[in-house]
Amino acid sequence: METPLYSLLFRAVLVRMDAERAHHLSFSGLRAFDRTPVMREALSLACGRGTEDRAEVLGLRFRNRLGLAAGFDKDGTGVRALSRLGFGHIEIGTVTGHGQPGNDRPRLFRLLGGRGILNRMGFNNRGAREAAFSVADQRRLIDELPEDRRPVIGINIGKTKVVEPEQAAEDYARSTRELAALADYLVINVSSPNTPGLRDLQSTAALTPIIRAVRDTAAEVVDRPRSTLGHVPLLVKIAPDLADEDIRAVVDLAVAEGVDGLVLTNTTIDREVLAGGDLEFALREAGGISGRPLAERSMDVLRLVRRHLDAAHPGGDLALVSVGGIESHRDVSARLGAGADLVQAYSGMIFGGPFWAGRAVRGARRRRW
Repeated sequence: METPLYSLLFRAVLVRMDAERAHHLSFSGLRAFDRTPVMREALSLACGRGTEDRAEVLGLRFRNRLGLAAGFDKDGTGVRALSRLGFGHIEIGTVTGHGQPGNDRPRLFRLLGGRGILNRMGFNNRGAREAAFSVADQRRLIDELPEDRRPVIGINIGKTKVVEPEQAAEDYARSTRELAALADYLVINVSSPNTPGLRDLQSTAALTPIIRAVRDTAAEVVDRPRSTLGHVPLLVKIAPDLADEDIRAVVDLAVAEGVDGLVLTNTTIDREVLAGGDLEFALREAGGISGRPLAERSMDVLRLVRRHLDAAHPGGDLALVSVGGIESHRDVSARLGAGADLVQAYSGMIFGGPFWAGRAVRGARRRRW
């Protein structure tokens, strides 16, 4: 779904460059465009035109149902610039209570045969306090936009690597204290494969105190939430590699604890989703896989969760955000048709380029009509 010009640039230049360096250069360029009045208006017109397709989810008004997944803007430094591409919401992070450098480089790789990405970033970010300054700056910039073009801002929080699992709830609460007032919604990330022991926090015994700590801390620090729910909406992001019965258990816990939504899903560590040279490469490298190889399992998890909600919790208001392998407007439409309330993408934009989001939103809207 990429344009010919971007395809040429990607194949001739970006693919020959270290993936993380290419990311930083592209993101810096986008922010530079956004700082220049003429260029930013041209960017909005070229990429974001025709992307108004209003929806209300989580007590929030979304410009459209397609968002940028966490991982692209880790510290919240380019929300306005990214929103000009046509996304209805931007999820920043993952942010941790304390800043950390992440894993050693190289740690981000393209899987060109299957249009996937392998990463072992390890929650590299400047920490919750620094992210708060950045997001506050971005909110001031967003307030300059017409109301109907302002993106919803989600903030994805995770555990600091050096914090022991027993102290995880306190660490998540630390991030919440710094960031909840700036977030339209919060996401608890307990599903990245790149922080040792993090996925163990998806067990109901470990996850319950984290949910309560984040929810209670947000209620303490936010007097006037932006959501009509009356509180900062709280979601949990889960891994695709959980057994089906464990996924159902997380759903039951989310409903019991008053969680507002689930993000389905994070990256996978299952190498069987790959083939050929991509598989050979990934067997030698640690990290989680996203993009097209994740699409089938991500859709399966969405259908599983929707069926379980309908059977075990009819009439519930748990919002579902589907992410993983979204490559075109057809994928957006399919996820919404399978029960998702919102859809997020990351790899699709990396392979599709800056015009990708706008084309996906416009195509999905026409397909629905």
